[in-house]
Amino acid sequence: MAQSTAEFSPLDYTRYDFKNPETYKLRTAKGLTREIVEQISDWKKEPDWMREYRLRAFEHFLQRPMPDWGPNLDEIDFDAYTYYAAPLGEDAPKKSWDDLPADIKNTYERLGIPKAEREYFGGVGAQYDSGTVYHKIREDLTAKGILFTDTDTAVQEHPEIVRKYFGKVVPYNDNKFAALNSAVWSGGSFVYIPPGVDCQIPLQAYFRINAKNVGQFERTLIIADKGAKVHYVEGCTAPIYSTDSLHAAVVEVVAEPYSKIRYTTVQNWSKNVYNLVTKRAVAWENALVEWVDGNMGSKITMKYPSVYLKGRGSRADILSVAFASQGQIIDSGAKAVHSAPDTSSKIISKSIAIRGGQTSYRGLLHVAKGATGVKAAVRCDALLPDEVSRSDTYPYNEIHEEDATITHEAVVGKIGEEQIFYLMSRGLSESDAIHLILMGFLAEFAKELPVDYALELNRLIQLEMTGAVG
Repeated sequence: MAQSTAEFSPLDYTRYDFKNPETYKLRTAKGLTREIVEQISDWKKEPDWMREYRLRAFEHFLQRPMPDWGPNLDEIDFDAYTYYAAPLGEDAPKKSWDDLPADIKNTYERLGIPKAEREYFGGVGAQYDSGTVYHKIREDLTAKGILFTDTDTAVQEHPEIVRKYFGKVVPYNDNKFAALNSAVWSGGSFVYIPPGVDCQIPLQAYFRINAKNVGQFERTLIIADKGAKVHYVEGCTAPIYSTDSLHAAVVEVVAEPYSKIRYTTVQNWSKNVYNLVTKRAVAWENALVEWVDGNMGSKITMKYPSVYLKGRGSRADILSVAFASQGQIIDSGAKAVHSAPDTSSKIISKSIAIRGGQTSYRGLLHVAKGATGVKAAVRCDALLPDEVSRSDTYPYNEIHEEDATITHEAVVGKIGEEQIFYLMSRGLSESDAIHLILMGFLAEFAKELPVDYALELNRLIQLEMTGAVG
């Protein structure tokens, strides 16, 4: 079907595309040197072990070449970015909205964060460029022993837990951007759920890039101890600038035996952001890890949530969505590494590319020798509404054990003229018909989101269809 020329209803992107004056308490010079890494550590008053970890990571970053696969990253100029910009009011994360500086408070009110805290979430964290400006958790969750704070605070207040897990799931030498994050990380969320505790209400974090040419490098560490349960939700936005920004986060998730962790992301970076993220979980005996991952916006995204199934009977469910429009490349997917017997994984990937956007599914399914009784299924569905967009699938299956049941399915489809005609015959406009079809395609993903995020996804799809985003 030829690309639709339908007129779409005008939608306002100003909820996301607004900028505050750049006023910072501390800000490094552009570029990355050993001195800047030391300066960041000094400002944070970190223990020696963290400072040394940063410096080892920095040396590895210098030595590690850029990835030679996937999207072309040659335009990234590491000397063009500011690697640490702490906003005014970041001395200690505030626990009351009234205590925040007016411009920061207004930013998050426009994005709906206070509403989320009041109506749904058990804890909320807010990061603004390099600084965590707000963090609060419900008192009844604190009474259960649940820890939810920013990672900088956790280094100071819970060093024994942080040191036990930090860098163990994603080591600094894993890839070039993990090394970069490990050298200059700031902020992010730290979650610890004690044994047997069910955190029945989701915890939320929101990450906002405000300044141009600023990198954001949050470091998130989530641990569910034996038999614990938690749902963590994050959102991300940035305003539009004519120059690029860099987001290179690392997320480490540890699911101890019989625990359950769900990690939900809906990102909406503007189209000048390089979004290069390493997300990985380890699941021990009979643990369950669920990734629900939505990728919209950004100039280039490279993100592949992974689960390493190291305990017998552990499970992984990964559901990801990618939506790419003009000038965007979303290279996403998943990895499931089966290292123990009787483990199972399910990977579902949904992607939509419109107006010349590009989406790719890049996944790994690995079954180690001795990991008997493995069951794994991969399904990749791509939708191309026009003739100028592109979708690719790069599955890698490494099966070293005969006693395994593996399935893989990939389907690429278009929106049929008969579908649009049928819906228009029922009174819908062409644009509304296309939007309804797209949301139906994403329904499997949307139904897994908290209500507010599902509504937000619907609105973002409308914004993308109008060409208003980015």
